[in-house]
Amino acid sequence: MPANKKSTNTATKELIDLLNQSLANTLDLKLQVKQAHWNVRGENFIALHQLFDEVAGAVEEYADMLAERVLQLGGIAKGTIQVVAENSSLKPYSTEIYKSAEHVTALTSSLRAVADSNRALIDASDSLGDKVTADLCTEITRGLDKWRWFVESNL
Repeated sequence: MPANKKSTNTATKELIDLLNQSLANTLDLKLQVKQAHWNVRGENFIALHQLFDEVAGAVEEYADMLAERVLQLGGIAKGTIQVVAENSSLKPYSTEIYKSAEHVTALTSSLRAVADSNRALIDASDSLGDKVTADLCTEITRGLDKWRWFVESNL
């Protein structure tokens, strides 16, 4: 094996760790979107209330996809609320906002952050030789970009 190539076990462990980090961010994002869904008030209430619920459902599917990939690689998916609270790299979501524009701004930022961290995971997966994980993360990122566009369009 060339000196610059990581062993398969080391690469797989690194991918599992990166996927679990993405899982923590994704689960945090889902809870942030639900926080907005439950508490949004004001302009475009019903449209945003419904949009946020759709986004939360899609994000939950992304979390399932990430967790299942961890298991396919032989790891353990770490998705408890305690793990998420300890490991998410997202900024905390304010529980004091209720205005629709404030929720749209906050969610746009969080959706962008998770998509950007997944872009880094795509690159890491490629460099570690796991094109399946890279493809999975590309699919998730494509979805996150779409939902960010839908949310951000309300500004």
